[in-house]
Amino acid sequence: MMQEMATQEEYFNRQIQLWGSNVQQSLQKKKIAIIGSGGLGCSLAMALGTSGIGEIHMVDFDTVSDHNIHRQIAFTLEDEGKNKAKTVAALIEKKNPFVKAVAFDMDFEAFTAMGNSYDLILDATDNLPARGQIDNFAKKNEIPWIYASVEEFNGQVCFFENSSFQVFNLSDHKPGGIAAPIVMHIASLQANLALRYLAGLPVVKDKLYYLYFNGEGELITQKFGMPTA
Repeated sequence: MMQEMATQEEYFNRQIQLWGSNVQQSLQKKKIAIIGSGGLGCSLAMALGTSGIGEIHMVDFDTVSDHNIHRQIAFTLEDEGKNKAKTVAALIEKKNPFVKAVAFDMDFEAFTAMGNSYDLILDATDNLPARGQIDNFAKKNEIPWIYASVEEFNGQVCFFENSSFQVFNLSDHKPGGIAAPIVMHIASLQANLALRYLAGLPVVKDKLYYLYFNGEGELITQKFGMPTA
């Protein structure tokens, strides 16, 4: 016997208690793009795919490998060899009947040529040159974007609006080892900033959050103002 589908009021009940039905309905009109469907992208999709955002575009040309699965939480062993963006988009729609999830099996340069517009772009890539491309595209099209990166037990996040990403050394740095929980931790911060912004709540912009565990295992958060372009 098929279970009757929940209404939006039932599905998003706890968020509606948080900020009311009008804000929840406003999220249904928002469209975001998540660039990258690996560790950060999977966690972002899980956090935002069931939040009530109306349309989410996942972008990634890569396929699932066995070494991805321990930290890329949207994938199972059965997904090995499948395109990441398509797999994540399908999972989002299985979890949330009120979202349109679209997969783009291509690199970012090809994606930008499609001419789509967004309320917000989220970086879930793993290299600085790609993030530089995101920054250039976002600035050109006046779209805010949220940068995030993880490595070892460290991570950083910044909501870019007016500041320039070009202050980073845009070398093709390859990250070292990565612990799975820090990926989810950083993605959670990134997702919270995104959801607050899309819901019309205050968000601190153009400030870099740097989070790391020190030698004693204490979580340290540092904040840095970013220079404008």
